[in-house]
Amino acid sequence: MKIFVTGGAGFIGSNFIRYVLETRKDFSIVNYDKLTYAGNLANLELVARNPNYQFVRGDICDAAAVEAAMCDCDAVIHFAAESHVDRSIYEPAPVIQTNVTGTFVLLEVARKILVSRFVHVSTDEVYGDIPEGAFADENFPLQPSSPYSASKAASDLLVRSYVRTYGFPAVITRSSNNYGSYQFPEKFVPLMITNALSDKALPVYGDGKQQRDWLHVEDNCRGILAVLERGKIGEVYNIGGPDLVENLSMVQRILQLVGKTESLLSHVQDRPGHDRRYALDCRKIQTELDWRPVITLEEGLRRTIDWYVSAGLWVASVRGGEYLSYCEKYYENRERSLHAIARSSSIASD
Repeated sequence: MKIFVTGGAGFIGSNFIRYVLETRKDFSIVNYDKLTYAGNLANLELVARNPNYQFVRGDICDAAAVEAAMCDCDAVIHFAAESHVDRSIYEPAPVIQTNVTGTFVLLEVARKILVSRFVHVSTDEVYGDIPEGAFADENFPLQPSSPYSASKAASDLLVRSYVRTYGFPAVITRSSNNYGSYQFPEKFVPLMITNALSDKALPVYGDGKQQRDWLHVEDNCRGILAVLERGKIGEVYNIGGPDLVENLSMVQRILQLVGKTESLLSHVQDRPGHDRRYALDCRKIQTELDWRPVITLEEGLRRTIDWYVSAGLWVASVRGGEYLSYCEKYYENRERSLHAIARSSSIASD
């Protein structure tokens, strides 16, 4: 099988490529990535010379470039997305362009060249807040809370419409919060690890009582591969971990594992519209595809911390200008930035 992977230089995409090339020797991969701030070819140095791997730089919104790169591929795994919630709040336009228009372009090209399978990688955030005691199965209503999650919900619905209207061979996965090696340090777990290792403040939104379902990226990669190989066309599969943990508790675990004190904790102004609880019902993928997470949160965090400790050069390379400007805007000047959003909303409603 020759797979066209979008966003393969990002966190989950690069982990998936390495996993597939290691476990499926008869597979080949075309990695199609625009190399935005979170895309990093250093994530794929271990496979760069593999004869079954090819990199093509391109934008998923460029139909001609997509078709040229996808033309002889059998299947598509669509990871490429603007995926950070805070960035979507401050600048929603690029998120809508990439996540909605980009998905549309991929669907049109894949339909034209008659791929045998299209796996659309989505998120549990499309379900929005999950009430205490409830768990979202694949039929749970979509109630996105941020421009990011709304764009993913829109792309999910677009994919499902192609299945219904054109008989398009698509499947959707919705995973919970991923963590692991090679994750850009604006995201929660690597931000807390790298800041703790550098004795910098660990910013916790609001009271830190938001609950998240944590899944090691390798478990997610196994789930996505299972869906590619055995998932039923037209279906949605939740992929989640067994660990529902409050953000504050997660930070405390990380501090304990790196040997730092809670004096580094810093509560900052909460995110607008911040969901309080995500919780997935994953019985469908467990029953139909015999998938279950095998990496415990304790083991996964230890492995992740060990990787960031050993990957000092990688961390230094990605914590450059773009990352520093991000931190300045979203953390150091957070109150001013959020006030500007509130003020612009007020003016728009007047």
